[in-house]
Amino acid sequence: MTDHVVVAQEEGVLILTFNRPDKKNAITDAMYGVLADSLENAERDPAVRAVLFQGEGDAFTAGNDLMDFAAQNAGGDTDRSMGERNVTRFLKALARAQTPLVAAVDGLAVGVGVTMLLHCDLVYAAEDVRLTTPFVNLALVPEAASSLLLPARIGHARAYAMFALGEALTGAEAAAVGLANKALPRAEVRPAALAAARALAQKPAGALRITKSLMRDAERIAALMDVEGAHFAERLRSAEAAEAFAAFTQRRAPDFSKIA
Repeated sequence: MTDHVVVAQEEGVLILTFNRPDKKNAITDAMYGVLADSLENAERDPAVRAVLFQGEGDAFTAGNDLMDFAAQNAGGDTDRSMGERNVTRFLKALARAQTPLVAAVDGLAVGVGVTMLLHCDLVYAAEDVRLTTPFVNLALVPEAASSLLLPARIGHARAYAMFALGEALTGAEAAAVGLANKALPRAEVRPAALAAARALAQKPAGALRITKSLMRDAERIAALMDVEGAHFAERLRSAEAAEAFAAFTQRRAPDFSKIA
């Protein structure tokens, strides 16, 4: 367990709060473990009728802890990093969740902080937050089935620019293109998301489960996660990733010009 994810439950809503604000809520393996356990338990607990994700501080989550990734790359632990580690459990739990998932994005969202939103049924974002998926900048590839879900949601052109160029969307733009339900002033995001989660918790759970299953092919999404994960693991072993993570740890711009 870790105190970097706060788990609370009220009025049928399981609230999962990223609580590592000094690191912009970057997610460690231990945090992924708490998140995965919580989602898996929620599917078995009839008292949990909705799940709400939120983050403390000025970030929703900055995504994977890059220092962990850099250490894995340096140590050659890439197979373990994308095998059955907690990150994989968390992503599969998102894919297969039947319980409604809600997100309150009132701060920076990067990488999995954006791709996990594609698995949430309702997303509320602050108008001025930035959402980025800079996988290619790190010599990596999309994850969480986002290679399918993001183009389906916002179109190929915008999704490619987010993946390949690292272009950002603001919360207002995310709402305009359908990545978020509403863009609100920052102070209103959490109350709106919590109100929505509480409203879902009062709905007939069986009808909600069937509605969600009709809207999503969970097994296709989970299978694509495996394909992406294999590519992700291969990319972590690449010379490009070695340069990207070395540049990150050395606080310099990467130079990929001499890498074929």
